[in-house]
Amino acid sequence: MDGSSSAPQASIRVALVDDQQLVRAGFRMVIDSQPDLTVVLEAGDGAQALRLLADHAVDVVLMDVRMPTMDGLAATARLTADHTPGPGSVPVPRVIVLTTFDLDEYVLEAIRAGASGFLLKDAPPEEMLAAIRTVHAGDAVIAPSSTRRLLEHLVTALPAEQQAGEDTPAHRAVGSLTDREREVLVLMARGRSNTEIGGELYVAEATVKTHVGRILAKLGARDRVQAVVTAYEAGLVRPGE
Repeated sequence: MDGSSSAPQASIRVALVDDQQLVRAGFRMVIDSQPDLTVVLEAGDGAQALRLLADHAVDVVLMDVRMPTMDGLAATARLTADHTPGPGSVPVPRVIVLTTFDLDEYVLEAIRAGASGFLLKDAPPEEMLAAIRTVHAGDAVIAPSSTRRLLEHLVTALPAEQQAGEDTPAHRAVGSLTDREREVLVLMARGRSNTEIGGELYVAEATVKTHVGRILAKLGARDRVQAVVTAYEAGLVRPGE
């Protein structure tokens, strides 16, 4: 694997939140085997996770959805709302929601609550490791095929007026984009990286980054995943395209 640094302080700090101890143990074994990743805390439910995360610096949280006491949805919403960046504050960790296909509606809610991506619980270990690194780098997990399928699966559950792109908040937000920004958003939804988008549109990668930043600002999206969900909700992108 591609370790980012051999220095311990450069390790990506990961929190595991799942009510099944064996699941956490399996994830910990895989994650701790990487030179650039370290599991710094574990929690069995959302409430315990929030208590521990208040006192520990964590970069990425792997958050299960179904847990006792406080589920992953409530914990994700609280975590992203409670952590306000500022001098002396603990940095806001990025959340990757762990899910299965039968929890699709919860995943969409979690993304809206501030999660940076989602991952199937039975995904290959290398996909989980790639997701952690991708989210830590400031991007969002939309490229893997499983995530693309999940996004498209989610859209089938949206109300008909949202799929038709009628006068909804998502539709109005997308309507504020320029033609070029809409082009970039469509390519983002198809899982293209900034480099790939630049190649398709014949512009510099720095220009793409500028467009992406403006898109996120106009849509009020925290990251690419939330922007892509908005694109689906507005009907700008449809399943299978």
